Amino acid sequence: MKALLAVVLAVFAQGAVAQGCDENAVYLKGDWGQARFSVEIADDAEERARGLMHRTEMASSAGMLFVYPRPQALSFWMRNTLIELDMLFIDPEGVVQHVHHRAKPLDETPVFGGRDLTHVLEINGGLSEKLGIDAGTVLKHSSFSQAEAAWPC
Repeated sequence: MKALLAVVLAVFAQGAVAQGCDENAVYLKGDWGQARFSVEIADDAEERARGLMHRTEMASSAGMLFVYPRPQALSFWMRNTLIELDMLFIDPEGVVQHVHHRAKPLDETPVFGGRDLTHVLEINGGLSEKLGIDAGTVLKHSSFSQAEAAWPC
């Protein structure tokens, strides 16, 4: 009976850890509080190129997390993107370095996010300001190296 209880507790503990680092969710925290967004992952060239193009709406608790394999300078634009977005540019440790507020739909002007970045989180335009998300906010997600993450899973 003790062995069975130990196995059940071990499985429960693994589930709890996995829940803290769900691939389809990103957690943010800062002086402003905490938030959770359900995310689609764009982690290859084709998915990153398509992004959120041609969508007419997105749930307020949703977003898209762009993941790059190595730190680099990142710029985004709004080609064929029909909804206003906030773009959060994030370093390899999961720290927001820059927030671009309310990117204009269909605007092809590049939005420079900075250098040495590995992630960009796009959420509905105006949400960053409404929630207080700014540079210094930290993210938790399984795509960050857990050894380097500011907020590990």
